[in-house]
Amino acid sequence: MTGVEIQPEAAAKAATVYDRVEVGDAREALMGISDEFDTILCYDVLEHLVDPGAILGRLRELVAANGHLHVSVPNARHRSLAGELIVRGTFGYTEMGHRDATHIRWFTRKDMQRLLGQAGWAVEGSTSSMTHRLRELRFKVPAGVSNGVAGEFFGRVWYLLARPA
Repeated sequence: MTGVEIQPEAAAKAATVYDRVEVGDAREALMGISDEFDTILCYDVLEHLVDPGAILGRLRELVAANGHLHVSVPNARHRSLAGELIVRGTFGYTEMGHRDATHIRWFTRKDMQRLLGQAGWAVEGSTSSMTHRLRELRFKVPAGVSNGVAGEFFGRVWYLLARPA
């Protein structure tokens, strides 16, 4: 298992369980990797990057022909973001969480599908955190509802699964 981490403290912690950890900026760190991977996990990463499309393109070069990419990003259409803007007139950055001050990019599901496609990925599926929350509450809600309007406005996170196009 290989990881890339910009923060040295987090990289040191990851090194206790990973086979290899590249420390530094994702773009530079990924250039030092030539292995081929069956699965690439990119959870809560892309919103912190200046050029997420370039990173997704590099990851496409590193994945096996039948491999997969798992992505999660905060949902830019979540009701809390619109609420802050409409009601308070401010975006309301916070130290951590959905409106984390370190987020320099924001994505809707459509944005992510387009970005992945441009980087050479084919999206196999997407779901919002709303779907998972409804399952936890044991509601039986059709996927079209939980991934539709409910997912667009009440899901804090989008999860996407992609394969090489």
